[in-house]
Amino acid sequence: MSETVPPSSNLTPAGGLPPTEHNHPDAPADALKTVVVKSWKAPVAFGVFALGAIILFIVFGRDGSSTFRLSTDSDVIQLPEVVLPTRVTGIVVSIVLVLLAAYSAWLVSSGRRVRLWLMSVFAVLFLVAFLTWASAGQTIPVPGLLIGTVSLSVPLIFGALGGVISERVGVVNVAIEGQLLAGAFASAVIASITGNPFVGLIGAVVAGTLVSFVLAAFSIKYLVDQVIVGVVLNVLVTGLTSFLYSKVLTADPEVLNSPPRFDRIPIPLLSEIPIIGPTLFRQTIVVYLMYIAVALVFWGLFKTKWGLRVRAVGEHPQAADTVGIKVNATRFWNVSLAGAIAGLGGAYFTLGSVGAFNKEMTAGAGYIALAAVIFGRWDPIRATLAALLFGFASNLQNVLGIIGSPVPSEFMLMLPYVVTIFAVAGLVGRVRGPAASGKPYVGS
Repeated sequence: MSETVPPSSNLTPAGGLPPTEHNHPDAPADALKTVVVKSWKAPVAFGVFALGAIILFIVFGRDGSSTFRLSTDSDVIQLPEVVLPTRVTGIVVSIVLVLLAAYSAWLVSSGRRVRLWLMSVFAVLFLVAFLTWASAGQTIPVPGLLIGTVSLSVPLIFGALGGVISERVGVVNVAIEGQLLAGAFASAVIASITGNPFVGLIGAVVAGTLVSFVLAAFSIKYLVDQVIVGVVLNVLVTGLTSFLYSKVLTADPEVLNSPPRFDRIPIPLLSEIPIIGPTLFRQTIVVYLMYIAVALVFWGLFKTKWGLRVRAVGEHPQAADTVGIKVNATRFWNVSLAGAIAGLGGAYFTLGSVGAFNKEMTAGAGYIALAAVIFGRWDPIRATLAALLFGFASNLQNVLGIIGSPVPSEFMLMLPYVVTIFAVAGLVGRVRGPAASGKPYVGS
């Protein structure tokens, strides 16, 4: 039996606008008016970055050559290194960026949208010019930069997927940080005691679910403000894991905090593809689970009855209730599912990356994941790409620090957070989340 969910109350069949004298079906044709809202946010941002490129790459341009290494020593197919003249590359790219900024301004003035491909081309060109300028006289290992990006992005992606599910069903999940930290702690202890990383992985899922249980209980059943509950949970989990680490784990680290790590599993043939192979297909099982999770969440949200119910509850719980969907039960179990997925991201810290639990080792990753949810417009694929962007910004500071870049280390340390602020406040523009997100529902 198929299920039909009424649309939101602010939408009507007549083009998504409430009936007025100008859009009523019986209105004369000359009364219909189209209002075009011009947003100059993208051209202004392009202009600022183009001006920054002129100052950085031309006024303060550097001489020499920049080398980009495209292969690792273990690659079967060895690609030649790419050598770019630093100053010439900066000048050429700066001119192109100015032209792209002017083109975007022309598009907006003509009433057209600035497409995503134009933003992507602009961002890639600026990045290439910046890397060329920063690595003058040095060599940047591109595979290493990308591998590090994926490694730093894994917990962000798991956290972002949990955030997408939770907010799609109508609950603001600020507790992603606590779910990641609980998963990291539980996986380290359980894997250390059992000597089996797979058991530790299950423990991380359970720990993340327990944290989300508390979030769901207080925010859904007792109608406590969801943001406040999330913040309190983050503080609680941080304090509890720090206490247990200081009093329990440090007393016997060989038994309680020495978890076995997952080995990297290269996928035949795919792992030999230049650049892509070492980056994506020479990873641990947790990373492969991440690939599966992204695909399943996207498919489930937009292609299944479960996803229809989740989105209906998050957009218009009253309408969902009228067709027989149990709103609060749907919210409770999907918030729990979100915590389980975030717990997997916490396990990556101890079973796939660091190898042992440390106090506050998530270091704000949950908040960055929440920003990725907003930047990705509550879409699993876009949120994944946003998390990869933040992971790239984090790893870039490490690579430039190693090669001795002239960029101040203080700036590089704050780079991931600067990217987060620009992404959420500037690059996304005006976005609308699920209509009922953050609003408790009391059934009739």
